[in-house]
Amino acid sequence: MAFVFPGPGGGQVTIRLVFTDIDGVWTDGSMYYDNVDSPDGELKRFHTYDSAGVKFCRLAGVPVVVITGETTEIVARRCRKLGIDRLCQGVSDKLTEATRLAAEYGVPLSECAYVGDDVPDIPLLEAVGYSASPANAPAYVAAHAMTILGTAGGQGAFREFVEGMLPQPRRDELLSLWLASLRSPAP
Repeated sequence: MAFVFPGPGGGQVTIRLVFTDIDGVWTDGSMYYDNVDSPDGELKRFHTYDSAGVKFCRLAGVPVVVITGETTEIVARRCRKLGIDRLCQGVSDKLTEATRLAAEYGVPLSECAYVGDDVPDIPLLEAVGYSASPANAPAYVAAHAMTILGTAGGQGAFREFVEGMLPQPRRDELLSLWLASLRSPAP
């Protein structure tokens, strides 16, 4: 399955695999630490809106892969809860990791999308078929993305990113499927 939509420069864009950063995209980039000296002493705030972006991808049959430089159980828990297809933590070279994963999925980078917000994201923002940065990404980073979202990181930016790849008729179709699943009794 895929997202097919008019590209920013004209023509059609086909996306069959979605990559996303976490900190600064799914979160506002802040890191909170408690006063307990343990690996679990870090806190992150996620916005529930982003779960709809994951749901739209799932309904469309498009895998979602998180690639992040950080390594935390918090992110692993969030990804498990949302049923993220793959989580790659502690990644310093995101382009190499995405290239490897795209090959594993049998998808060229030209049919992958990525949303990222900081310097380590630039090579991947430039390499994929469609890329975006949240509204609050530094301008010199966002300049490497094809689209700058209207939403800041941690405020539903991933959802806006995914919905931006869905032409209205396709979004309506996926929304109908989602609503039907909510109205149908579970087996």
